[in-house]
Amino acid sequence: MIIKVENLTKRFDSITAVDDISFEVEEGTIFGFLGPNGAGKTTTINILCTLLSPTSGRAFVAGHDCMKEPADVRKAIGIVFQDTTLDKDLTAYENLVFHTYLYNVPKDEMRGRVYDALRFVDLYERKDDLVKKFSGGMKRRLEVARGLIHRPRVLFLDEPTLGLDPQSRANLWEFITKLPEKHYVTVFMTTHYMEEAEVCDKIAIIDRGKIIAMGTPDELKRTVGGDVVYIKTTDNVNTKEEIERLLGLAVSEKEDELYLTCNMGDTCIPEMMRTIGEKVLSVRLQRPTLNDVFLKLTGKAIREEEAPPEKGIKEYVRAYRRRKEK
Repeated sequence: MIIKVENLTKRFDSITAVDDISFEVEEGTIFGFLGPNGAGKTTTINILCTLLSPTSGRAFVAGHDCMKEPADVRKAIGIVFQDTTLDKDLTAYENLVFHTYLYNVPKDEMRGRVYDALRFVDLYERKDDLVKKFSGGMKRRLEVARGLIHRPRVLFLDEPTLGLDPQSRANLWEFITKLPEKHYVTVFMTTHYMEEAEVCDKIAIIDRGKIIAMGTPDELKRTVGGDVVYIKTTDNVNTKEEIERLLGLAVSEKEDELYLTCNMGDTCIPEMMRTIGEKVLSVRLQRPTLNDVFLKLTGKAIREEEAPPEKGIKEYVRAYRRRKEK
C-alpha cells in the first residue's frame, strides 16, 4: 500500500478535527475523501503531507513515516492546495522551472520535464504567458503540472475544482483521471462534490472527523438498498405516516420533499399513488447516488452551498465511468 493510516487523531484544543481514523490506499489508484466542509479532510491531508503533527496515531506515505521521515515523504509527494500558490508575475514556464530547482531535478532533464508537463495539461502554447492572465481552470491545470514535475509517487489534490465553472471542472478531471496510467502516480483527492467522487477507485466518506463508510462508488451505493423515490405532497406529515403505516416503508424528509428507498421503484411508485394519490404534487425516481449514501449514513445532505457541480462535470463523470467499464 502506498498510504497507510493507523488510528489517526488530531485535536485543536477542545475540537477533534480527525477522530481515530484508519485506512489504506493502493498504489496506482484514485482515492477520494468525500465529506462536507469541516469534516476533517484537509487536516488529514496536512498530516500526510507533513504540514501538521497528529495528536496520536501513525501515517505512512510511500513506506516513510510522516512524523519520523518528513523529508523522505515530501520527496515522494506532490500537492495542489485549495488556494492557488502560483507566482502570478511569472510565466507558466518560469513557475515550473522554479519548482524543478526546489526539488533538485537534474539540469539536463529540466526543460524536457517542464515541456512534457505543459503538454500534458494542454498549456504548452501558453508557456510564455504570465500566470495572472490565466483563467481559474488554467491555473488549476498548471498547478497539477507543477505537482508532477518531480515525478512524485502520490499527488494530493485538496478540493481541486473549488471555485471553477462546470466546463473548467470537466476539463481538469480529464487530466486528473489520466494520471495513474500516464504518470504512474497515485491520486489522493478530497471533495465535497458527490459527482466528482464518482471517478475514484475507492472512497472514504468522512463526517465530523470520523470515516463512516469506505468502498468503491458502486459498493457504497449498494448499501442504500434500492431506488430512491422523492415525493412532494400537499401534506407531508400525514402522508409520511400513511406510507409508513400502510406500505411498511421508512420515510424521511429533506426540505419540502419526502424520500424513501424501495427495491424496485418502478413498482413501488404505482402502489404509493394508489395509497396517497390525491395528495401528490410530484414524484421522481432516482437510482442510488453517493448523496443518498451520505443521507442514509448521516441523516443529512451536503449543505446547499456545497451542492454537486453542474451539468458539465456530471456529463464528464458519466462518460468516464462508461469508458472505465469497457
